[in-house]
Amino acid sequence: MSNQNEQDQSKKGIGFGAKGTFDQGIYGDKGNYLDYIPDENDTNASDPFQQRRNQKLSGITGQKELIEEMKMGGPQEDPMKEFGHKKIADREDQYHQRRMNRMLSPERANPFDSQGGKKDQNKSSGGLLPAKRTYYDIMSEQQLDNEKQDVYRKVAQKQEEEKRSSEQQDKNKRQKLKDETSTNASVTIKSHIQPSDWDKHEAGPIKQQIKESNRISTKWDTPRRTPSMEGATPRRNRWDLTPASQQKPGGSGVTSDTSTPSRFSQSKSNFGETPTPGRWSQPTPMRMISETPTPGQSRFGATPMGGQGGTRWDQKPGQTPTGGQGMMQTPLQGYHPMMTPVGGQTPSLSQPYWQRDVNDRNRPFTDEELDQILPSQGFEVIKPPEGYIPIRTPSRKLQETPMAYQQTPQGFMIPEATGKPYDVQMTPGGKGDKDAIPFIKPEDVNYFSSLLNEVDEEQLSNEEQRDRRIMMLLLKVKNGTPPMRKSALKTLTEKAREFGAGPLFNQILPLLMSPTLEDQERHLLVKVIDRILYKLDDLVRPYVHKILVVIEPLLIDEDYYARVEGREIISNLAKAAGLATMISTMRPDIDHNDEYVRNTTARAFAVIASALGIPALLPFLKAVCQSKKSWRARHTGIKIVQQIAIQMGCAVLPHLKSLVDIIEHGLKDEEQKVRTITALAISALAEASNPYGIEAFESILIPLWDGISIYRGKALAAFLKAIGFIIPLMDSDHAGEYTKFVTPVLIREFQNNDDEMKKIVLKVVKQCVSSDGVTVKYVRQDIIPEFFRNFWLRRNALDKKNYKQLIETTVEIAGKVGGAEIIKKIVDELKDDNETCRKIVIETMERIIAAYGVADIDAKLEERLMDGILFAFSEQASEDTQTVLNAFGTIVNCLGVRVKSYIPQICGTIQWRLNNRSARVRQQAADLIQRIALVMKTCGEEGYMGRLGVILYEYLGEEYPEVLGSILGALKAIVNVIGMSKMTPPIKDLLPRLTPILKNRHEKVQENCIDLVGRIADRGAEYVSPREWMRICFDLLDLINAHKKGIRRATVNTFGYIAKAIGPQDVLVILLNNLRVQERQNRVCTTVAIAIVAETCGPFTVLPALMNEYRVPEMNVQNGVLKSLSFMFEYIGEMGKDYIYALTPLLEDALIDRDLVHRQTAASAVKHMSLGVAYLGCEDALTHLANYLWPNVFEVSPHVINAVLDGIEGIRVALGSGKILFYTLQGLFHPARRVREVYWKVYNNIYLGAQDSLVSAYPNFRDDGINKYRRNELEMMI
Repeated sequence: MSNQNEQDQSKKGIGFGAKGTFDQGIYGDKGNYLDYIPDENDTNASDPFQQRRNQKLSGITGQKELIEEMKMGGPQEDPMKEFGHKKIADREDQYHQRRMNRMLSPERANPFDSQGGKKDQNKSSGGLLPAKRTYYDIMSEQQLDNEKQDVYRKVAQKQEEEKRSSEQQDKNKRQKLKDETSTNASVTIKSHIQPSDWDKHEAGPIKQQIKESNRISTKWDTPRRTPSMEGATPRRNRWDLTPASQQKPGGSGVTSDTSTPSRFSQSKSNFGETPTPGRWSQPTPMRMISETPTPGQSRFGATPMGGQGGTRWDQKPGQTPTGGQGMMQTPLQGYHPMMTPVGGQTPSLSQPYWQRDVNDRNRPFTDEELDQILPSQGFEVIKPPEGYIPIRTPSRKLQETPMAYQQTPQGFMIPEATGKPYDVQMTPGGKGDKDAIPFIKPEDVNYFSSLLNEVDEEQLSNEEQRDRRIMMLLLKVKNGTPPMRKSALKTLTEKAREFGAGPLFNQILPLLMSPTLEDQERHLLVKVIDRILYKLDDLVRPYVHKILVVIEPLLIDEDYYARVEGREIISNLAKAAGLATMISTMRPDIDHNDEYVRNTTARAFAVIASALGIPALLPFLKAVCQSKKSWRARHTGIKIVQQIAIQMGCAVLPHLKSLVDIIEHGLKDEEQKVRTITALAISALAEASNPYGIEAFESILIPLWDGISIYRGKALAAFLKAIGFIIPLMDSDHAGEYTKFVTPVLIREFQNNDDEMKKIVLKVVKQCVSSDGVTVKYVRQDIIPEFFRNFWLRRNALDKKNYKQLIETTVEIAGKVGGAEIIKKIVDELKDDNETCRKIVIETMERIIAAYGVADIDAKLEERLMDGILFAFSEQASEDTQTVLNAFGTIVNCLGVRVKSYIPQICGTIQWRLNNRSARVRQQAADLIQRIALVMKTCGEEGYMGRLGVILYEYLGEEYPEVLGSILGALKAIVNVIGMSKMTPPIKDLLPRLTPILKNRHEKVQENCIDLVGRIADRGAEYVSPREWMRICFDLLDLINAHKKGIRRATVNTFGYIAKAIGPQDVLVILLNNLRVQERQNRVCTTVAIAIVAETCGPFTVLPALMNEYRVPEMNVQNGVLKSLSFMFEYIGEMGKDYIYALTPLLEDALIDRDLVHRQTAASAVKHMSLGVAYLGCEDALTHLANYLWPNVFEVSPHVINAVLDGIEGIRVALGSGKILFYTLQGLFHPARRVREVYWKVYNNIYLGAQDSLVSAYPNFRDDGINKYRRNELEMMI
């Protein structure tokens, strides 16, 4: 019956409007309101939703594969992490972070000034000003620091030796006791065994003291702890009563001699009672702030109190909570003592961040924002009354410390003038506010806090005003907008000498040492230093060491551009300060205790050598490398030579012999690190001088051969590396002999597991094999067997460090013995189970075949090769697919016609992978078609290509843009190979499918689609109707504004192809209309397209429309026409001679226009026109244009003056340098300096471009009594 009712109800449906009823399954069947308010604990047991909510989750539901994947995966990473701000300190390892340990030393004395670092006599006060640190002071401090470090090192060694000796004694005693245990009785054992600290002490105090006195101390004992006290204190049960704490000397003065009553009291009435206020007068035992902790007492048994424990969130910012006796008591709920509660205070560290967010949301609107929100008409800005001060105090400040229950404050505290510490505007000021403060980060407040205080600058001293202005400029450079940054950089550069070196570097260098600095900020600050170095020149000498402390870490930065910036700064610093200052400043760091300092110092000296020349540094290097006081100095000096060879390359050849003589004694040095760095320096010199300079290394050959026989480890690796780079410098006979001598050592080290040794051994094998003196037989018999046995293993294939070096060495061996022999040994590894092994094998074979061809590969090896490549291609699972794809394409293209028998199998694999569910697999299959299309055409397999074209045509609806781009690339390759007539599907069906794809915003899709459309327009325009081409032109207009330059270039070229196919008139109308858009990049690309159309269809088809369009009184249109003329004359070249006279009036009007951009663009057009019609008889028109162009040489705008100078250079080529010289002579000696500068700039350009042709144009001078200026030869020739 109930089922019947349900069926009837379901047939009725749901009513709408007045007839609608509530869903009874959700809202119930009651028509009245709820007549009671349920309690929080009142739950309906019959409610299934409530039951489901109250149930605990029994487990995680979901697909088993997803659950297992989540279990296998590591912690979740932030997907936006790479787009956030990256601090330099976050990516530095422990070694690079040692730069923060260095300190900015005080200013050093300049030995070249008049004082020379002596103390200055203060005449006004009669005292002496503090003297700057001299070289003697620095060396004394360095020596003292070295001695201190040596003492610390010796003490640490002595403590380590004592520790080891004590551990050995304890070990001997335990062994002795263990031996006695096997022979003595148990009583004897108990009397001699050492008691454990974890044993329970059941004996009395006296026995316990006796045991403790006989107990041997262990490393687990508490220092300075009396052993007898441990036994005197009985152990405490954790259920015992809370003990009463006695007052200790130096405590807070609070005495507590009663304990807290236990909940489990003997009186039954006390159990479960609510404590009365009278009981709270008994203090809770606590430990005072200055109380000495009792050994053995756990802090978890004590009641927490103020002044001990707690967290930093429990304290008010900037205030230490204090209180009396009552403050330490346990609070009672419902009972209100007459005390100010402590708590609910603001965290001091997170305050700047959330306060900045609150201020940003609640800041008042600016006038610019109100103008955008409200209408411009009908409103009037009312000035506030005089003396009106708005309340800006946030509510949190009003409620931070509430008054406590009739409690009087402790006293009046004088407020400090804190200014507005974080009340900084979030955005820069308006356009008219040049002194606006940029955005300040919370971590930058420590450096720019003085800018946040409102002060009257007129009351400040000159030095304070200068420092404040420098700080403002640096803040604009660091955090300002690009226009603000550009202006601040210009000001700092121009007024560097006015500000002074000291104030500038004292504010810039601490910013560069900040731990929160980012890469972009460091780049900007380093640019500031680079700019001001040119202006300060020798004023930087007292600050050289400060600058080096900050800049030297850039030389070992992982970022290439940071290293380049560091080298540039140090080079400019060396040129400004001079070699003597650099040496005297950096000399103390050469034998520094810290290896990090010595490493960066060596690299800095190498930069100085490249800037000032190696000969200037040779005497200093000779003295340092032969130092007898410190092996660190010798080590650093030899490392300087190594870094010079690495940085300067073949430029060391003129000084090679001197450098080798300086460091050769290091091969026999008593310190192993010196011997190692010497061998590495020799290898660097040999690598830099390759293939010359063997004569310079003759004196070190014997020590090197002795070294590889004596040493092991890192020293042997360094000596082998040196020999490996010297052998290629020898002639063939000596190279073969030395290779046979070193080969046994190399074969022995093949089995070494050290990564660095493996890398060096592989490098040496490569160098030896590439030498002419090494025979093929010797390599095949003595090197190859051991090489493949020890290196071509799965373990080495998985080693990322030596991956590249192993491939290079194998390719070099293949070049010596033949590629087929090496491929035969590794071809079977293409079917290895490990994908990494397959990848290294196929990459090696790709490089061998690409370098040496496939002529020596027979049919059987070819079959094994193709079978393995197809297997490796089909079994890919990793994300890196380009390695196998590139290798497949290279090998197939090298085999050529020999691949014809494998094409059906390859096409089958491609078709199967195009239907794969994985987008990455489909993309790889389409990319493979693009690589092998030319080979398929060579093999005559056009039928397979037609079938692949149809399949790719069907997949043009691909949803993944990367896959769609690869499909379009494959279609483009097929169209290029088989032509338009044989293309399947036909072009008339293919092009309409490409039109909607042009609107795809993915760069790869856009570029490949436009290339394909352009190829069709170039070769098969007749297969498509003109209406379709016009539709494509409108779609191409959006692509002119693409971000990628390749897309814009392909688009404008496609316009030329379409104009050639359907005529330039319709295409030109579209392009000329596009000149009216506001975006500059769109207009520039449109002008390029117009020029390409003029080049393709002839200038006469475009020029009438362009000249007519110039009459439109719109700035963008006229500039676009002039830009089109500039590009057109650049493209058509000599064809422009037919149109120069027609365009001369237009260029005249542009060159005298008031708009700067008009004149700049017209000057560019004159330049290209002049270069195109040079020596073609158009000198009269060019002279006429030169007269209009010349007055623009006095323009101030850098863009305009560059365009004008380029136009004059073009006219110089066409008219000759003599005529331009006549223009120039009238201003070379003008009384105005600004006029002379411009004319001399023009004359210098003429002199650089045509120095010899100026001779005939120089004016004649009369002979004087000493010199003869008459040019007889020139007059005879004329």
